[in-house]
Amino acid sequence: MRLILASTSPRRADLLREAGIDFDVIAPTAEEIQEPGEAPADFAVRAAADKAESVAATAPAEPYLILAADTVVVIDDHCLGKPQDESDAARMLRLLSGRTHQVMTGVCLLPADRTGNRQAFVASTRVTFHELTDAQIREYIATGEPMDKAGAYAIQGEGRALVESVEGSYTNVVGLPVERVQEVMASFPD
Repeated sequence: MRLILASTSPRRADLLREAGIDFDVIAPTAEEIQEPGEAPADFAVRAAADKAESVAATAPAEPYLILAADTVVVIDDHCLGKPQDESDAARMLRLLSGRTHQVMTGVCLLPADRTGNRQAFVASTRVTFHELTDAQIREYIATGEPMDKAGAYAIQGEGRALVESVEGSYTNVVGLPVERVQEVMASFPD
């Protein structure tokens, strides 16, 4: 069964290529908006499922498996999305400074023809930041890297210098828990 990645994230595409997984890309049309009172893990899984469903509605009739994901950074039970501007990025980085947070990726695998069961799960990784100075935060924001990343950092880029430790899947922090995705993909018929 051929894979469709329901994401325009270059990081997710790179992770799949590095794992040797062949895929096509169709951009999802679903919005990533957390409902009031919705738990971060529930939001991540629902957002991924919404993305998969939006692609299933337009996918070719061939036997495809759709893979969608949504990653959130969670601290104090609050989701940090992508920063709106540099000031918001600084706020997020100050909040993460010297603390441990969770990176949660909701994943949904859905047969495009909807004849099989969809599989959805959330992967969680604990990430601890170094204590950051205001100067370090300003320098990192000046790179532009934080601006399109949940939690305002990219562990696979210059943001790795902000990170003291990672407990769990590194690829989950990048945007896709590849090992777990491969396990779940294996449960679908060819």
